[in-house]
Amino acid sequence: MDTKYIRNFSIIAHIDHGKSTLADRMLELTGTISDRQKVDQLLDNMDLERERGITIKASAVTMNYRHQGKTYMLNLIDTPGHVDFHYEVSRALAACEGALLVVDASQGVEAQTVANAYLAVENNVELLSVINKVDLPAADPARVAEEINHVIGVRANECFKISAKSGLGVEELLEAIVTFLPSPEDKSDQPTAAMIFDSHCDQYRGVICYIRVFAGSLKVKQKVSFMRSGRTYIITELGKFKPEMAAVDELGTGEVGYVIANIRELADVTIGDTITDYAKPASEALPGYKTPMQMVFSDFYPGNNTDYSKLRDAFDKLALNDASFSSSPQNSPALGFGFRCGFLGLRHMEIVQERLERENNIEVVQTAPTVSYEVLTKDGSIKRIESPGQLPDPSHIEELREPFVRLEIITGTDTIGSIMKLTESRRCKLAKTDYLSTTRVMLEYKAPLAEIVYDFYNLLKGISRGYATMDYEFTGFQASDLVKIDILVNKVAVDALSLIVHRSKAEARGRKLIIKLRRAIPRHQFEIPLQVAIGGKIIARETIKGFRKDVTQKLYGGDVTRKMKLLKKQKEGKKRMKSVGNVQIPQEAFMTILDTNE
Repeated sequence: MDTKYIRNFSIIAHIDHGKSTLADRMLELTGTISDRQKVDQLLDNMDLERERGITIKASAVTMNYRHQGKTYMLNLIDTPGHVDFHYEVSRALAACEGALLVVDASQGVEAQTVANAYLAVENNVELLSVINKVDLPAADPARVAEEINHVIGVRANECFKISAKSGLGVEELLEAIVTFLPSPEDKSDQPTAAMIFDSHCDQYRGVICYIRVFAGSLKVKQKVSFMRSGRTYIITELGKFKPEMAAVDELGTGEVGYVIANIRELADVTIGDTITDYAKPASEALPGYKTPMQMVFSDFYPGNNTDYSKLRDAFDKLALNDASFSSSPQNSPALGFGFRCGFLGLRHMEIVQERLERENNIEVVQTAPTVSYEVLTKDGSIKRIESPGQLPDPSHIEELREPFVRLEIITGTDTIGSIMKLTESRRCKLAKTDYLSTTRVMLEYKAPLAEIVYDFYNLLKGISRGYATMDYEFTGFQASDLVKIDILVNKVAVDALSLIVHRSKAEARGRKLIIKLRRAIPRHQFEIPLQVAIGGKIIARETIKGFRKDVTQKLYGGDVTRKMKLLKKQKEGKKRMKSVGNVQIPQEAFMTILDTNE
């Protein structure tokens, strides 16, 4: 197809602003799906996406649209809105020339809207601003258009006003996509270069690669090579998503579709790799993606009825489908063999855990998440550590650095005071204040990631009655006065319960933590001491009392020495039990570390 009749675009927006609903309406209006196929959130095909009402994976679909007697091919890539799936958005934008920036007419510009708009500008993507849900009673499109103008610089009269649910204005939006968004550059005479922007594994057909052709074309039975891995394959099937997979003989320049080439090994496909012709290869690979930086780390161990090999296979399968997630083998004296996993954020971690258990029918035990730190040692080398257990001896540490982020919070002016109080308690420093309108303000902070990654978002929503939104971007590591807290259970340090905190909060945090652990760990037959140590010095202790059996119950009279003898024997037995006793620590105990509240 001539590239001037192709439009590649994605829909970007804050969570819940109507991306998936708008995609549903477009599929209907272009006749891509029949009335029989109609279902809400059609492109969200994971059960988890439907249950939570959020998009997790970017998905592609091809639509044909008639405009002024010509048929246009519209390739839509639907993207997630949550801050943790920011990386999926960047991958989708790299495969597009245009994007629709959707904003809710009642809620206005949110933190994620701003982040996604900047991401589109960085990728040189043409933006069309869309104000959605204009038919709601609380809608105020005029105010929202002013906010868009203030933050993103799009004129108020250039915003498209639609209702994705009812279909109002969506037809005009489709015409605007054809009229205003650029077509792909015509490179059909150049050597083949197609970029893999996503992939998934089918147990019968092998690995299915989602691709966008940037130059040349791909044909069935063509011998191709993957430039990064250096492997060669013969294409067995090409196709497009309509939205079901539909086979075609050829994919030309500018087109989006899928490739199946008998790829059996999950590790053979790298997201961002370039597919080229084996006989006439492209001179250089497409830019691809920079590897995402994992910020939150957690250990996963096999739970009941799950063996290590089953867990390893589940991780291998997941790593193919989610390039922003990493795992490496780990061994813990308390929990055995498992994996150390890296995530982009807490929501990302939650989704991965749920996908692991559902898609592979396994159980996992997960330790409390930690952020990564940088250590400058006395010999001048810099080491990145992902868990408190990897921290070198304090005598070798010159400087300990923690990750800092640029935090943006958008909220109503009536809750500024309470939010500032919260951010102050989490060591955040205010960088600037920007009033979007008379009732809404954007606060920008420099914040330590460890303080905001766990429960900060929930507290923020509580304070602002659900109206505040936040987005953060990693800026770098910075030296801080940090210490490691060790938790000793029955006089043995448990690595999985250690944590790194700021010195000013260490003592109070340690005392609160063992009180919570005392409640979370069940009583045993013997007494269990819980201790908090900072740098080898014990600063607090709690005791879990053992169960006491009444060994004198069977006595009926006689000398008191008989009673004393039995009690002494019981005491000796408990002492021996204590020294060899293995303490059972439940999953809840590991998660108490996260709860920083009183």
